Amino acid sequence: MLLVIDVGNTNTVLGVYDGKTLINSWRLTTRRSATVDEYGILSRNLFSLAKIDTTRIDGVIIASVVPPLDPILRQMAQQYFHLEPMVVEPGIKTGLVVKYEPPQDVGADRIVSGVAAYEKYGGPVIVVDFGTATTFDCISEKGEYCGGVIAPGIVISAEALFERAARLPRVDIKMPKKVIGSSTVASMQSGLFYGYVGLVEGILERLKKELGASAKVVATGGQAALIAQGTSAIDAIEPQLILEGLRIIYERNQ
Repeated sequence: MLLVIDVGNTNTVLGVYDGKTLINSWRLTTRRSATVDEYGILSRNLFSLAKIDTTRIDGVIIASVVPPLDPILRQMAQQYFHLEPMVVEPGIKTGLVVKYEPPQDVGADRIVSGVAAYEKYGGPVIVVDFGTATTFDCISEKGEYCGGVIAPGIVISAEALFERAARLPRVDIKMPKKVIGSSTVASMQSGLFYGYVGLVEGILERLKKELGASAKVVATGGQAALIAQGTSAIDAIEPQLILEGLRIIYERNQ
């Protein structure tokens, strides 16, 4: 079995594959101060609750955008699973030709999700990852990672509005029943939701002019299902896209 670990700025997601089947996954808060033992004990406890035998784990792969945690997770894999983990970094075989400049500046998560989207949908394809930041990643018909767009995530936008405007409350982010808000809370929810839908649609329209009108749009990340409610610009939602990409990359490097 394969343990895949995706370390994001806000959440860390662990998944266990048996062959090509994802048998379980967990979403944790990313803690930059966590120790090797904290991650090790937590992962062991999660495995125990899911009745997964840790001795059956014969591979570990990690994609991280939080550099301070890289050595922590590497040591965790070594000490608690007795395995040398594979880390998604420059030089690893992904199957994509990276056109980014410089190549090492592109986040590992963006490459990994691009690998999974291209494997399943072919190219051209655009991956929209609704995380701490919202990223748009473009893969050409030939399997070239062309680059993309990085925008503030909707949660960051909501927090900025609350923190910088003294009379505005913190609100839940959801799709309002109508655009015209009849209260302060409803007006804020409308602005956040439909403003973000407009951002997504506008960027996708411009990306398709450069990449090709036939490009599929695949959404992933915590807010993907929410934003997809308000637009027809998203063709598919893949919640486990990065985990699937990690599995594919691990297999390509065996």
